Amino acid sequence: MRKTRQKEAIMAVLRGTTSHPTADWVYSEVRKEIPNISLGTVYRNLRLLCQSGEIAELALCGNLSRFDARLDDHYHFRCEKCGRVFDVDELLTEDINDRVARKTGFVVEYHKIEFRGICRECQNS
Repeated sequence: MRKTRQKEAIMAVLRGTTSHPTADWVYSEVRKEIPNISLGTVYRNLRLLCQSGEIAELALCGNLSRFDARLDDHYHFRCEKCGRVFDVDELLTEDINDRVARKTGFVVEYHKIEFRGICRECQNS
């Protein structure tokens, strides 16, 4: 995939946050560096970066897609009150793939688990 100023700016924004931002948030941040960039360009480049495996899209349970530059296997926690998404650095349960495969006869290639609840900040407010 060809490197462009727009893609580099989007990647810099994603690498500079752990907040798992929406496309609109990425757009507002990239506009600080490239004021004339369009929202469509941001969406198109996010899609291309996802397709090339450079970023991950978190689109669970019909909520707004969020984007993650962290590509190692890890879980997420989504706050039901504020909607923010956090990384959960917990030991991955690798054997769950094998257990599900044995139980169902499916070929399990990977799993995604999203924890849901109320984050610390929302609990304290």
